[in-house]
Amino acid sequence: MGEYHVRGGNRLTGALRIGGAKNAVLPILASTVLSGGKSVIHNCPLIADTFVTIEVLEAIGCKVTLEKSTVTVDSAPAFRYELPEEQVKKMRSSIIFLGGTLGRFGRARIGYPGGCNLGLRPIDLHLRGLKALGAEITEEHGFITCAANRLKGAAVNLDFPSVGATENIMIAAAAAEGTTVITNAAREPEIADLAGFLNSMGASVTGAGTGRVVITGVSRLHDAEYRVMPDRIVAGTYLTAAAITGGQIELTDVVTEHLEPILSKLEEAGCETRKTKDTVQLTAPGRLKPIAQMRTLPHPGFPNCNKGSRL
Repeated sequence: MGEYHVRGGNRLTGALRIGGAKNAVLPILASTVLSGGKSVIHNCPLIADTFVTIEVLEAIGCKVTLEKSTVTVDSAPAFRYELPEEQVKKMRSSIIFLGGTLGRFGRARIGYPGGCNLGLRPIDLHLRGLKALGAEITEEHGFITCAANRLKGAAVNLDFPSVGATENIMIAAAAAEGTTVITNAAREPEIADLAGFLNSMGASVTGAGTGRVVITGVSRLHDAEYRVMPDRIVAGTYLTAAAITGGQIELTDVVTEHLEPILSKLEEAGCETRKTKDTVQLTAPGRLKPIAQMRTLPHPGFPNCNKGSRL
């Protein structure tokens, strides 16, 4: 769609269920390559990035089916370590395929990722992390090639708590020999969700969601079934939209704990909230109060949805 026409001036009210998180489903789908078996992923958001990710999986030989919001990936027939250039250029997060492809085949080749223009988000932390695990990395003619006869666990300290780099290293380390310790790891809930999926396949990941993640490599992974966490960014967007229009909203199928950074600011602005473990109700005042200070930070700070640390 080239443009949107919005007619304002109305209060936003109602109730809705929050679907699966984009920033969780993409690394989960990318990591299915590792198992060499079948993965059933529920609560997948039906958005362009999900469909492009499915195209990448199919291009490297996986058999993928989509039924409603459930994606089933059979990675047993996967055979290609070269990731398709056309799909890779469609989204920045395609870099997340490096860890799984390298861990499965001992080799991965990918073009520089494309996607939306959200400013500079370098991938050097990804490459340095994989190199620490034993990968040899070459960059030429717009392509990155990673190769390793055998990945080995290592200590990896990230200069910045990059979400994507943390995820790529976690995925590759799940197939490495020995133990990997990531310090200054990203703490976003999506990191914990990826760890939950990896562990459901038989991996050993602890500490996800903290600044120190420990991954002990295993020799074999197995079939898995998993449900993707709800999208905290979508939930926060709806809550904010209701607040600024003086509305009232109820969200279901959320993880309230994930929304605390946003809810605290909305409450500071005068909104009333009622919360359970998986629901949030918000009622906005006629006029919002000014907020003393607003600063975006990596999780658990207030999320920055423009120039985030996805990569």
